[in-house]
Amino acid sequence: MPRVLSDERRDLVRTIADFCRRECGTKEQRDKLTDDGQEQHNQKLYERMAALGWLGIAVPEEYGGAGQGITDLCLFLQETSYGLAPISGFGTTVIAAAAYEKFGTEEQRRTVLEGVVNGRVEAISMSEPGAGSDVGALACRAERADGGYVINGQKTWCSNAHFADHILLIARTGQGGGKHDGLTQFMVPTGVDGLQIRGIDTMGGKDVNDLYLTDCFLPDSAVVGTPGEGWAQLMAGLNLERMILAALMLGVARRAFDDTLTYVRQREQFGRPIGSFQVLKHRIADMATELACAQLLLDDVCAAIDAEPGRVFAREASMAKLKCTELAKHITLEGMQMMGGYGYATEYGMEALLRSTVVSTVYGGTSEIQREIIGRTYGL
Repeated sequence: MPRVLSDERRDLVRTIADFCRRECGTKEQRDKLTDDGQEQHNQKLYERMAALGWLGIAVPEEYGGAGQGITDLCLFLQETSYGLAPISGFGTTVIAAAAYEKFGTEEQRRTVLEGVVNGRVEAISMSEPGAGSDVGALACRAERADGGYVINGQKTWCSNAHFADHILLIARTGQGGGKHDGLTQFMVPTGVDGLQIRGIDTMGGKDVNDLYLTDCFLPDSAVVGTPGEGWAQLMAGLNLERMILAALMLGVARRAFDDTLTYVRQREQFGRPIGSFQVLKHRIADMATELACAQLLLDDVCAAIDAEPGRVFAREASMAKLKCTELAKHITLEGMQMMGGYGYATEYGMEALLRSTVVSTVYGGTSEIQREIIGRTYGL
């Protein structure tokens, strides 16, 4: 379905697409960049994008960025995920950077935001072994000490911590009237004493980590925002996180659809292309229609957020995240089925796309949590 984009945005999309085709357009190129698919981030490629000014697309101009809104950011995310560019560090970097921009000190903002523009990676850590969807159950503690805090506890599922400069870590600094009271955000350098980062092997490769904090001292200057108000700060960033994940997965869904379409046009059985059989033709039609709907939803929510950047679009952002992640999983599964045995072969890449989408309905708030949020906005 045609999209109405300005000439400037159309040129941006075209330039990113051309870059991805040149630099990571073949499986051989991607294997070389990712250690045969085990690594999800290539720092050299990432820094080349930084040199082109793309990583700072949503960073304010005073910190060296382009100062664009979420529409332009989501265009970049879609095109790089469609192009299979191995820059997994960017998503968490943008989420963390937005928190520093809103709540950090000037020193924190300069360190992080200027780092983003120059190709540095940031991570964010909320989940713990006993606290996933229920963020209010966090148990990792930060106790007051002379001139700072001492942190003890374990965090888990922390994406990109193993190559990030800092981790935006949420810990409990006190107990209030509710379980969401007393949470504080900290800027934790990944090389600080008392922090151990240990990778978790997953079906998607080397991407997430356990964090072990043992008497990890952080000075008062490491606090991001107001102590004890970490929950409100987290809520302020949910629009962005959900839109980032929606854009990334919509790009993957588009890629899976196009790869499937190419295959069913070329693959012949019983003397004709398999896409000409009604059973596949109608599935392609349904997938194309759902993609168009998801694109319209994402574009519309982006436009609304850019028009009112201070407003929280809880319902709409959750809808976008739910729709795009569930659709990406569906299309990659359909693609694998339509490609038959070749869908399972690493040579064709559909299995890798499937592995990248399955987890998207879990991280950043599960699909069940998104449905719960949407339902609550209707007073249910």
